[in-house]
Amino acid sequence: MREQLRKEIPKGRCFFCNSVFSKAAMTKHITSCKAKATSEAALQKSRRSSKNNKSFHILVEGRYLPEYWMHLEVKAKATLDDLDEFLRDIWLECCGHMSAFTIGGRTFISGPERESGEEGFDIELDKLLTPKITFYHEYDFGTTTDLTLKVLSEREDSTSEWPVQLLARNEAPQINCDICGKPATMVCTQCIEEGGWLCSECAEEHECGEDMLLPVTNSPRVGVCGYTGNGDDEEDDDLDWEDEDDEGFFDDEDDDYGENGEDDDDLFADDLMFDEEDEEDLFEDDEEE
Repeated sequence: MREQLRKEIPKGRCFFCNSVFSKAAMTKHITSCKAKATSEAALQKSRRSSKNNKSFHILVEGRYLPEYWMHLEVKAKATLDDLDEFLRDIWLECCGHMSAFTIGGRTFISGPERESGEEGFDIELDKLLTPKITFYHEYDFGTTTDLTLKVLSEREDSTSEWPVQLLARNEAPQINCDICGKPATMVCTQCIEEGGWLCSECAEEHECGEDMLLPVTNSPRVGVCGYTGNGDDEEDDDLDWEDEDDEGFFDDEDDDYGENGEDDDDLFADDLMFDEEDEEDLFEDDEEE
């Protein structure tokens, strides 16, 4: 499985202008995307300015599968729970497993089942994050999916109306059927490390049976546990998010993750001037033992 995925880091698509760039080039593009600038200018005219408009630009990738990556804008007043919910919705959720963040030596655990003294997710990111910090997320403590997150920069004039805004995401890696070479659509959870990628035709004849098969999804959790995707991997920018606890966070806005985008062409420009080699090694120096 992993040999197929690591052949090449896929390019990604900007969710404002729909342009495609390499993983490294996407960071530079986000600072100057004209579609983002146009969208934000329109928002500034039509909406009231928020008093809490600080946000973080965060790059997320699979800790051991960097082929899967996203750029996010996250409101500073959003909580760990908000970020966890987004990651679950777009990449992770399958069976309601627990999750955890590790930030600066502190561990935060989801849900009411955490042990006495353990910290929960009801803390605002502004109290935990600073530019250039690297932190980690784990989903499911049995068959764990590990993510690495790095704060690339912060901005004080965000107009985003959502706790978490999707800026860009990798295109789905090309994975071929281990039997015939056609594009794989299913993966066998029992054979995943030994040639379990299958096209639709070969999946019908696979000896492990239908119960062992999961769909190929654009997620670092592909083929793990019971993960079948979020229901629409090609249109993840249209994910709905409604939370009664977020009342007052927005002012009568849509419940999408911000398909139209909300950033000007100066977004993070003062803080982000990476070249491609720099960003390809972005996480290497921060990786925990």
